[in-house]
Amino acid sequence: MSLSTSRRVALLTSASLALLAGCGNSSDSSGGKGTPARVAVVASTDVWGDIAQRVGGDHVDVTSVISDPDQDPHSYEADPQNQLALAKAKVVVENGGGYDDFVGHMLKGGHNDSAEVIDAVEVSGRTAPQGGELNEHVWYDFPTVAKVADRISAALAKADPGDATAFTKNAAAFKAKLAPLEAEEARIKKEHGGEGIAITEPVPLYMTEASGLVNRTPARFSEAIEEGDDVSPRILQESLALFSGKKVKALVYNEQTSGPQTEKAEAAAKAAGIPVVPVTETLPKGKDYLGWMTANVDALASALAK
Repeated sequence: MSLSTSRRVALLTSASLALLAGCGNSSDSSGGKGTPARVAVVASTDVWGDIAQRVGGDHVDVTSVISDPDQDPHSYEADPQNQLALAKAKVVVENGGGYDDFVGHMLKGGHNDSAEVIDAVEVSGRTAPQGGELNEHVWYDFPTVAKVADRISAALAKADPGDATAFTKNAAAFKAKLAPLEAEEARIKKEHGGEGIAITEPVPLYMTEASGLVNRTPARFSEAIEEGDDVSPRILQESLALFSGKKVKALVYNEQTSGPQTEKAEAAAKAAGIPVVPVTETLPKGKDYLGWMTANVDALASALAK
C-alpha cells in the first residue's frame, strides 16, 4: 500500500528540515581511534535493513527507519533521528513502488544527493500487469531479494573498496540460504499447484504465486483493504463465500492491518475449518529475514497439508 499524499507531506516538518540542513554535510564517525569508519546504511524497513546487515557484516552501521513490528508501515511519521541518519547515509535501501516514498522526501530534506540509493522494485524488474496495479511487496519474492543483496554488496564495495571481498562473500552466503526457501516453494507447487487461497492484502502474493497457488479473492476486496477503504456488502459476501463454499485451502492474512472486514474473513475461514496463515510486512520480534521467511513458507505448507 502506498502512503497517502497527506501523510507524505506531514513527514517533514520545518523544524526537522532545519535540523537536517545543518547536519547534511557531516562526515561518518569512526568507531574510535584506530578503528575504521563503518559504512552508514539506512533502510526504509527492518526487512531491507536486516539484509543489508547480512551483506555488510561488521563493516556497516545500519539504521532501519521502521523497525517496530507493531507499527504499520503505511502510517509512518518521520522523526528527526531517522532524518539525520538519512542525511549521513552512504547507502540507502528503499522498497520503491510507492511503498516508502518518505525516503525520497527525507533525502531531499537532508540535502543528501550523494547516497547510493537502491530501489528494490526497480532491481526486481517487476511492473504492474496490464490493467492492474504493481504488487510492491517484493521482499516476498526470493529471486528479487537475491538481486538486491548483490546490489547492496556492490554499493558497499563502492563506499568501502577495502572490504569489497567480504561484501561479496557475505552476499553469496546469504543467497545460498535463500535456495532452500525457493526449493520449498517448488515442492509446494508440485504437491498443491493450482489450489486456491484467499488473501486480505497482496502482501504474500509473490510467495504464493511461486508456490503455484491461485488467489481466488475478489480483487476489489484486497484492493479496498490495502487502501483502507470499506468493502461493499456484495464484495464482502463474495469473499466470505470462498470459505463457506470450501473454494480455498487457506487464508493468508496480513495481521498488521486488521479491521472489521478482515476479521470477518478470518472468522469465516476458522468457522469453515480453513487454516489461517498470518503474515506481516515487517520483521516479527526476535526474527531475522531468513528465519521469518522460513516460518512463512513452512506455515503455508503446513496449512495446505491439512
